[in-house]
Amino acid sequence: MVQAWYMDASEEDQRTPHRLQPDEPVAVGELRLLGVHSYKLDADNYETDPELDKIRKENNYSWMDIITIHKDTLPNYEQKLKSFYEEHLHLDDEIRYILEGSGYFDVRDQQERWIRIFMQKGDMITLPAGIYHRFTLDENNYIKAMRLFVGDPIWTPFNRPADNYEARAKYLTFLTQNA
Repeated sequence: MVQAWYMDASEEDQRTPHRLQPDEPVAVGELRLLGVHSYKLDADNYETDPELDKIRKENNYSWMDIITIHKDTLPNYEQKLKSFYEEHLHLDDEIRYILEGSGYFDVRDQQERWIRIFMQKGDMITLPAGIYHRFTLDENNYIKAMRLFVGDPIWTPFNRPADNYEARAKYLTFLTQNA
């Protein structure tokens, strides 16, 4: 399963772990209260994995592609990394499954503190529509991930502030119901 912790406030390299001292880990159950779900799957056999197939069917993840984020494979690499790290939300759930490499998703808790979620090969995560988040590579500077969607893919990020969207209002309602 994914590992998660509260982040320090350092402005240093975004690709470092940014753990508080002393460390404050965040349990998977705490992430679920934020609407964040994670799975551990068999990335070596993703094309035939019955567990992935089951998750896709149960959640209607009908569309998928694979993206490799590395300076040699992603056009406008530095610009893309910078935009991925801008705090934003989406109007649909964001589903990512790590096939190779590693990186971080950061999400806000109910008190607006950053939680860093470390993802590596075999980890799958779903971030609910309306949650503020960001993504960065770790110091390995490489990740290969499957992107899954319900219906046609929509990658539009809405940078903070984006509180006027219905997806954000629904997410805030979800948080108050789980408080």
